[in-house]
Amino acid sequence: MRLLSQRDHSRSELKRKLQLSGQRAAYLQQQENIPIPDELLEKVLDWCQENGWLNDNRFTERFIQSRARKGYGPQRVRMELQQKGIGRDEINQALAESDVDWTACAAELARRKFGEPLPQTWAEKSKVQRFLMTKGFMMEDIQAVFRNSDD
Repeated sequence: MRLLSQRDHSRSELKRKLQLSGQRAAYLQQQENIPIPDELLEKVLDWCQENGWLNDNRFTERFIQSRARKGYGPQRVRMELQQKGIGRDEINQALAESDVDWTACAAELARRKFGEPLPQTWAEKSKVQRFLMTKGFMMEDIQAVFRNSDD
């Protein structure tokens, strides 16, 4: 309950953390490592889901919004969600349904980092492009930033 009260978790992320906490408790009590049985762990996770405390869809939506506010693009968000155990289909659906304007996010990030107006020389533009790509933005969003700034 403490883990879920701090922030949303995906089902697989919470399962991993509960398994680790069982191992840590055994270590601290200097006892033999007795893993939590998978059946018990699944019952706990199902109970949390039934009560609405654990919801992968809600977690995915909030995660996308949070990472977009922090300046990360859809590719980076997709990778991080996969690492947290969210399926590819769920990620694609959530990204499609999200109201995040990735081009606007990329433009804002570029302006914060490189100033207004955006660089115009080829070398400086490539530096901006590389920066936005490392943040996980797609090339069409990056190109749209420069098209819109030229206008």
